[in-house]
Amino acid sequence: MLTLFLAFARWLDRLTLWAAMAATGVLALMVLVNVVLRYGFGSGSIGLQDLAAYAFAVLVILSVPLCHARGGHVRVEVISERLPAAYLPRADALAWALFLVPVFGLIVWAGWGDVVFSWSIREGSTNPGGLGGQYLVKAVLPIAAVLMAVQGLAALLRGNAA
Repeated sequence: MLTLFLAFARWLDRLTLWAAMAATGVLALMVLVNVVLRYGFGSGSIGLQDLAAYAFAVLVILSVPLCHARGGHVRVEVISERLPAAYLPRADALAWALFLVPVFGLIVWAGWGDVVFSWSIREGSTNPGGLGGQYLVKAVLPIAAVLMAVQGLAALLRGNAA
């Protein structure tokens, strides 16, 4: 069961990485297109600007679980290097149970109503002539929160929660 969960966590990480890379590509392309349209042709598109903003939002949101899965989170512990080696895994397990799961669980719980409402009205851009589909972007936040808990648990189980 443990092997299956860790394989699932790795698959989720690869899927998240793919989505973040796609968002990065869309963001770079849309910024380039918007700059060329504005300064090269004197025109622009609110929809393309919205697409760049949506891609940026997805990239930033998905970067959090990606960073955590790779052990890239910031550790602010001035005494950890003076404590026994068994301290870090225990501290990480405690942090996962007391902070990571409750905080990201709160994000899912508190934001769920907004996401459901956004989907129910098929929320679009607040800009006149903007792009629809903002509800899709809003759905990424609770997904990323769940991914954080999964990747945190997977790091603990692998023993590299550093």
